[in-house]
Amino acid sequence: MQERLRYKGRHAVPRTDHPSDGHPDHDWKRLLSYRKSEWELADYPVVIRTQELTPGLPSRFTEHRYRALVLGWLVDSTGDSKQEALANLQNEFSRRRQIRLDEGKSVPRPGTRIALEYASQTRIDHHAALAEDFIQRVLHPVLGIEDVWISDDSSLWNFHFDETCDELAAKIREVYGVDVSDIESQNLADIFDRIEAARHPAQ
Repeated sequence: MQERLRYKGRHAVPRTDHPSDGHPDHDWKRLLSYRKSEWELADYPVVIRTQELTPGLPSRFTEHRYRALVLGWLVDSTGDSKQEALANLQNEFSRRRQIRLDEGKSVPRPGTRIALEYASQTRIDHHAALAEDFIQRVLHPVLGIEDVWISDDSSLWNFHFDETCDELAAKIREVYGVDVSDIESQNLADIFDRIEAARHPAQ
């Protein structure tokens, strides 16, 4: 895939700095981790941060006052209290830990820094030309977006704050003659599949 598909909306652009930089628990937790071979959330350096809430945010977005995160491994969760954020972090940690085990990957050692992993583009790669055309003929006219990185997880919801995707769905219908309003997730890979199917109906 060419460099043109660079971003995945505002929700998937990874930060370039690392949240563990300079934190005193980072190296300490790593030293302690050598005392055992399996680790629980309590073995990891964890911080809880207070977040500024965004006034006037549309109802489809949910913000919480507190964010808890594992330093060095971008596992995080939020809550309306510190206790809730920690409880949600425990659930998220267990989920992410199990995903790695299911994929045959090792669980990161506490105190280490895990390289960022970009979402897959396998399905988008099959629609590279359409993806570029979609950006120029749908996202740019409606939202002013000219250069975005799209992954298999990207959806129309990633690119705007409106309560619905009706305006984008109408533009897709105008440009491609395809109705995608019934695709609840508004996943772009699913939308591209439908557009291509309409272009090349089964014989």
